[in-house]
Amino acid sequence: MARSDSTRKFGACARHLGLAVSLLAMLALALGLSATAARADGDPASDVLATQSLFLPQDAGIPARQQAQLAALLQSARSRGYPIRVALIASAADLGSITQLWRQPQTYAGFLGQELSLIYRGPLLVAMPNGFGFNGFSRPLAAERAALAGIRPATGGAALGAAALTAVERLAAQSGHPLPHPSATTQSSSGTPADPMPWIVVALGAAVVAAAWAASLRARPLTARGRKATST
Repeated sequence: MARSDSTRKFGACARHLGLAVSLLAMLALALGLSATAARADGDPASDVLATQSLFLPQDAGIPARQQAQLAALLQSARSRGYPIRVALIASAADLGSITQLWRQPQTYAGFLGQELSLIYRGPLLVAMPNGFGFNGFSRPLAAERAALAGIRPATGGAALGAAALTAVERLAAQSGHPLPHPSATTQSSSGTPADPMPWIVVALGAAVVAAAWAASLRARPLTARGRKATST
């Protein structure tokens, strides 16, 4: 009888551990599906700019120093009364499923502004290798275009990042909100936040494993008593 109890307890522990492994696998699958859905989004910039100031694709090739400067500059602009959101579009792939608007920054800016209209109606700047697009500015756009005259984003991450920095500074100055140029080491909390999903998965996984381990420990004293009874 004691041996039978031991076997049952061992089986229960195995089931707990199996459940933990299954839940971890399900969480990992959910994370993968979430990442796939984000990559397949019809217009990635509209999702990001709904809650953040900067859309900066990971494959844009913008140096880390410029990324920090852009984030800091947009935070400074917001704190000085000139909130502006910026989308850097380095390739057609950054447009998701609307690649037909590639190299049409003004048309895309209007499209993006419409996508964000229920959440955000302020100044919006789109930077593509062949130029800039505007939305949410007072009409006509002659003043903004004059402010950015001579800036050529060009192809290449560093060139696009530098053009975006200069564009935001000039637009803010033209609107009466001059901004200090951010240093290369400036860090900002307004940049793209780290995705919390991996940490959530780790935390949930750790909780499941801890629960299974606790169940295993509770079962061990009973198993030990069963062995003692068998030996006597």
